[in-house]
Amino acid sequence: MANQSITIRTVRSIKPDQKRDIYVWDTRLKGFGLRTTPAGSQSFVFQYRVDGGPARRKTIGPVGSPWTPNTARREAEKLLVQVYQGIDPVEAKREAKRKKEALKFSSYCARFTELYLKDRWRGTWKAANQTLENVVVPRWGNMALNEITRADIVKVLDEYSDRPARRKEIHSVLRKLFNWALDRQDIDASPLLGMKAPKAVPARRRVLSDEEVVALWKASEKAGWPWGPFVRMLILTMQRRQEVAEMDWSEVDLEARKWILPAARAKNDEEHIIPLSNLAMAELKRLTPARKGLIFTTTGSTPVSGFFKGKRSLTEDMLAYLKARRIEEGGDPDLVNIPNWRLHDIRRTGATNLQSLGIPVEVTESVLNHISGTRAGVAGIYNRYKYDAEKRAALDAWDRKLAALGC
Repeated sequence: MANQSITIRTVRSIKPDQKRDIYVWDTRLKGFGLRTTPAGSQSFVFQYRVDGGPARRKTIGPVGSPWTPNTARREAEKLLVQVYQGIDPVEAKREAKRKKEALKFSSYCARFTELYLKDRWRGTWKAANQTLENVVVPRWGNMALNEITRADIVKVLDEYSDRPARRKEIHSVLRKLFNWALDRQDIDASPLLGMKAPKAVPARRRVLSDEEVVALWKASEKAGWPWGPFVRMLILTMQRRQEVAEMDWSEVDLEARKWILPAARAKNDEEHIIPLSNLAMAELKRLTPARKGLIFTTTGSTPVSGFFKGKRSLTEDMLAYLKARRIEEGGDPDLVNIPNWRLHDIRRTGATNLQSLGIPVEVTESVLNHISGTRAGVAGIYNRYKYDAEKRAALDAWDRKLAALGC
């Protein structure tokens, strides 16, 4: 059919040929055309050659909203500009699709964890990965990394305005993720560039009183499996929440009365030996004959979780216990209050008690597996003594105090 200006009248005038597609080429714009199939369906097309190569044809879209002769011609003009720049529109679209799939946020986060976090954030990579999986992947999982804007990030951070520590954690992980992507040239700019980081959160100083420690112990006795034994092991060993949550029978030597935390799970990448006191041994022996896999688990394959919900339940039972005690003493239960606390405060509480029991600072730091203070710098490099005997004495002293308190 003769070339002509493609208008609405042209579109309506074309009659299908039962044997072949009919093409009408626009006289106003090179390469812009209208295709009519034997079945009568019509679509706008763009035909082109890149750098003298073979002719290629790209479908702009079917006739009808949003594609009219005018809107389709404007799209063809954009494609023609790409051709003049030596860009193949078909390949450009395919490459954009491939890049979007490669930059899909959920899969990109998984790659970031494998290639960066596990190697560079050895002691905290699991927590950082959980931040990604629990906070941002559910929101942005199907978006491409380069589609995420600062407004998207601000919206998430605003949701945590009442939890400043968590807010700063989220910002820190996202900043590293986008900087890593920028270094790899997967994105052209980070949406966090120039954005002020949330204010640093003051160091927590919360220490549970002796009465609160007893209340927590009693509350743990009411908690279901695996929360009760898990919380008591936090109290008895003073180790980090995730380290205890992922405690495995393969790490425990009941005969030698010790728990060996492997370097791969330790925050400082050093193997750490935790002596097991009488109360700790009693807790573990109550869990036997199970001697394989994770200790604190309900599934057999994943460690205990749901810490926020579990801690809230513990606080309710602690409050009930303290109010009952106050009534027994003839006091007003309505005056009983438990200041905000976290599971990590159990560690600080234990360390504070060790100091009050006369345990040297360097031994306390060794119990906690802290590479700071007396164990940092030059002293930490040259003093490789592990304080195993002293750690056992310290935890036994803590064990005796807990027993004396009524735990």
